[in-house]
Amino acid sequence: MKLGIAGSGAIACGLARAATGSHEVVLWARSESSKDRACSKVEEAVTVVTDLSGLAGCPVVVEAISEDLDTKRELYGLLGDILDDDAVLATTTSSLSVAELAGASGRPDRFGALHVFNPVDKMKLVELSFPDDATDETRQRLRELCEQLGKTAVEVPDAPGFVVNKLLFPYLFDAVRLLERNGLEPEDIDTCMKLGAGHPMGPLALLDYVGLDVSAAIGESIGADVPDRVHELIEEGKLGKKTGAGFYDYGR
Repeated sequence: MKLGIAGSGAIACGLARAATGSHEVVLWARSESSKDRACSKVEEAVTVVTDLSGLAGCPVVVEAISEDLDTKRELYGLLGDILDDDAVLATTTSSLSVAELAGASGRPDRFGALHVFNPVDKMKLVELSFPDDATDETRQRLRELCEQLGKTAVEVPDAPGFVVNKLLFPYLFDAVRLLERNGLEPEDIDTCMKLGAGHPMGPLALLDYVGLDVSAAIGESIGADVPDRVHELIEEGKLGKKTGAGFYDYGR
């Protein structure tokens, strides 16, 4: 089966890697530089294109671009002229309204949210969410896609943050406030949560991994109180691992 992926960031490339064993994957990148970066992160079996028409004929296309409604709406308009009438369009959003995105797609009956987690090729959970207009066939096709990817799908309500982010980010931000109040080092908090609670990664390291700018955007979308320290680091350009510094220094 052919799987189209619209996007070339970490989630898009992770999804492409996860799908290469079960699908013929076509990944769209917005520019030649984005294409070059994507090619360095995916297997040779993945076809990377910069022309959206390369996604034509894909029965399922997963959109994995930035969490901006207008940007997604613009992309959906372009895809509407390319995709087959019966193609299913999915989005990896976790913070935007699935119903609103479905309406913008022009195919609300063939639309759903397929929220994967980073690193996609290792994380087993997928949160599925659908607009009211989604057909039974659409729901089944996305469930089958999750099975083919080796993922466990859980259907969740259309609400900002779904389940995981809604519960996770208040906890992560509480860890930042604990850091601020008590003068603890990030390593101390992370070690406590890893060894005392069995978490694979401490909360401050996880914020750095997700990206502090992304974390703040998720926090705002779910109505969580984003700590001042997070905003200060963002203003300093310290967005976490991807920029070489956040709560930790990654030595770039």
